[in-house]
Amino acid sequence: MSGGLFALLDDVSVLARAAAASIDDVGAAAGRASAKAAGVIVDDAAVTPRYVQGLAASRELPIIRRIAVGSLRNKLVFILPVALLLSQFVPWLLTPILMVGGAYLCYEGAEKILGHFLGHGEAKAQSDKPADEDSIVSSAVRTDFILSAEIMVIALNEVAGEGLLSRAIILAVVAVAITALVYGAVALIVKMDDIGLGLAQRESTFAKRVGGLLVAAMPKVLTTLSVVGVIAMLWVGGHILLVGMDELGFHPLYAFVHHLEELVHGVAGVGGALAWLINTACSAVLGLIVGSILVGIMHLIPRRKKAAEAH
Repeated sequence: MSGGLFALLDDVSVLARAAAASIDDVGAAAGRASAKAAGVIVDDAAVTPRYVQGLAASRELPIIRRIAVGSLRNKLVFILPVALLLSQFVPWLLTPILMVGGAYLCYEGAEKILGHFLGHGEAKAQSDKPADEDSIVSSAVRTDFILSAEIMVIALNEVAGEGLLSRAIILAVVAVAITALVYGAVALIVKMDDIGLGLAQRESTFAKRVGGLLVAAMPKVLTTLSVVGVIAMLWVGGHILLVGMDELGFHPLYAFVHHLEELVHGVAGVGGALAWLINTACSAVLGLIVGSILVGIMHLIPRRKKAAEAH
């Protein structure tokens, strides 16, 4: 009897060690997958703060929380199961779907840049109206969907050799961890001016000085992040299209960019950084070109409809 009990306890111990090892493996795989998606994570964090610019300070965190919930829903409810199913049964379909999302990012980025330089007057008209929080959240979650899809597909490619269940668990861990990281950072960024104001009201001279610097700097930081966010849309969207075309058999553009990277890769100390900058710049230019074409098409369609209705 006691021998059977000890044998059972030994089996339980073996299972516990195996479970612990599995958890370690999942954690390590999730870490590798998240690291591979680091570039898109940075873009996600840069894009989001622009959605709360100009809003009352009391509404910033509630809106960020709503966007974060929408982002997590994007990853866990929509992207994760679809990505797993596609990778299991029709893996060739992942790239075209991702390219459609990349084209949408290019369109959004190009529309904002062209609108700024061409001056349609739309931004001024919108600034006179009270902020519609539902529209803000909807727009942010829609953009986040594309960035989240890119993050999840990059993570999926990193763990493609794992079993279906392991892939699902790892991607779920990546989804939760990245959402917490991105929107925690965004919340800290947009509330930094409030933190600075609190420091400026303290008795300490040092605290007052730091607080004053934060209050003065944050409007510029948010404006810079807004610009970076728009550029990031073009960069990420263009990179998705660049890599996607290569994977689908059209190699000239990717080969050209890779050749440019090779020219600077050997530069001592900064070769890797220069290669990354070249890839990023080429991706952004491609994104701007594709996005501008799409903006032209989307603006031409309503005009043709109006002309047809007039006749």
